[in-house]
Amino acid sequence: MGVPLAERIRPSTLDDIVGQPHLMGNGKPLRRIIESGKIPNMIFYGPSGIGKTTVARFIAEHTNMHMYKLNGTSASIADIKAIIAETETFAGFNGILLYLDEIQYLNKKQQQSLLEYIENGKITLISSTTENPYFYVYNAIISRSTVFEFKPLTAAEVLPAVKRAFQIMADELGLKLRLESGVCEYISRGCGGDVRKSINTVELCLLAADNDGECLTVKMDSVKQLTQRSNMRYDRAGDEHYDILSALQKSIRGSDENAAIHYAARLIEAGDLISLCRRLLVIASEDVGLAYPMAAVITKSCVDSALQLGLPEARIPLAEAVVLLATAPKSNSSYLAMDAALADIRHGDVGDFPRHLQNKHCDGEGAKVKGQHYLYPHDFPNHWVKQQYLPDKLAGKVYYQYGENKNEQTAKNYWSKIKGE
Repeated sequence: MGVPLAERIRPSTLDDIVGQPHLMGNGKPLRRIIESGKIPNMIFYGPSGIGKTTVARFIAEHTNMHMYKLNGTSASIADIKAIIAETETFAGFNGILLYLDEIQYLNKKQQQSLLEYIENGKITLISSTTENPYFYVYNAIISRSTVFEFKPLTAAEVLPAVKRAFQIMADELGLKLRLESGVCEYISRGCGGDVRKSINTVELCLLAADNDGECLTVKMDSVKQLTQRSNMRYDRAGDEHYDILSALQKSIRGSDENAAIHYAARLIEAGDLISLCRRLLVIASEDVGLAYPMAAVITKSCVDSALQLGLPEARIPLAEAVVLLATAPKSNSSYLAMDAALADIRHGDVGDFPRHLQNKHCDGEGAKVKGQHYLYPHDFPNHWVKQQYLPDKLAGKVYYQYGENKNEQTAKNYWSKIKGE
């Protein structure tokens, strides 16, 4: 009983593996590769607890290759060299399968040490990672491997594993099992699609169950206390962090206030006020912009209130900001104008300041034109006078295009009339 239940009940057949129908369903690519018995180098990518390790171990245990297991959190270069040395021994006769969990924790040198051997086939590498491999895994490893993305599981996909875990542990204990209505479904929903966490929760529930010597009774109240609050996935340093922020901004940009509130709520539930506040401030100027300039002011006020209040009250002004930004008219005209100007500057298109804009009040002997000749706009009708402001090299360049919203069109019409355009 010292081994966790999640380890004791790992599937023994492909049909026992839950979820991942896009990879493991009948006729799907990964299943066909496994059934062929010819295993290529592979990288399994996705959140924790959704079957990456289970599938990798199943492959390793059903091949005629000699298998070694390493974990990137603890493996050293000496461990890798020891496995490489085995390729020249009898153990390496049929090839060596190296299952490398959490490969993202290996440094570049450690990963590079495997290249020659996975290239010539002496080592077949199956690695898993919770981080995007294109960011965290050495490119040469990726180019020699096939990447399979594992998706988060639905509650319906987790449910069979939860029921199986209850029954297997009850059988191990030699006791009958009685579950209150809804227990399995609650665990399946409450553990955020993480099978490992769901099964560990089953084990906790049974250890805490009422035991009369013949029957284990699992009550819903106990389950609610023991089910870990993880019905959403979130890691401030990982992909989920940036995915939620991206989904939030795109939902606001797309004027879907309901989706925006959902993603904001996930950040609030994770306690990440700073990321939410910073992103809302960006959105106010990037996506709403000049279509409703007051959005930036209101959002700043809501953010200040939230940071002063702290949770749980912070959710109230932040909800106001989210709904305001999602339902406001949209314009990215000023954002695009700035990026266009920055592009010119970064390409060296700058030029000298026009003489009349420089902060000079006298001319040297070498000056071809004496005097600054700056025209003060407030001295002219409507506080405007035509003169050049851009450097000569960029004269006439247009960066800002008026948006089609009412606010910017009003400004455009005003200046068109004043400038006689």
